[in-house]
Amino acid sequence: MRYEMMKFETIRNLRIDNGYTQQQLAEYLHIKQNTYSQYELGILNYPIDVLMKIADFYGVSVDYLLGRTLSRDGTTIAAEELYDLSDEK
Repeated sequence: MRYEMMKFETIRNLRIDNGYTQQQLAEYLHIKQNTYSQYELGILNYPIDVLMKIADFYGVSVDYLLGRTLSRDGTTIAAEELYDLSDEK
């Protein structure tokens, strides 16, 4: 059975945008640089504890890292903000 890879582009983009190297992130996470590289390439899925540490490091939400929201703080748009529900029956 093939498992879908977690979003990996986001951690790469955040790292580059913030001027960090893979080695720096690997040291922060207490893993080898090669392991971190494999997370960024989507070869390995990162464990939940790594996901939480990366979110904390960049000050973003886990949902943002997973591609579930475009907002870095994890806020979402409520359904009533998208359209007026008063006309529905």
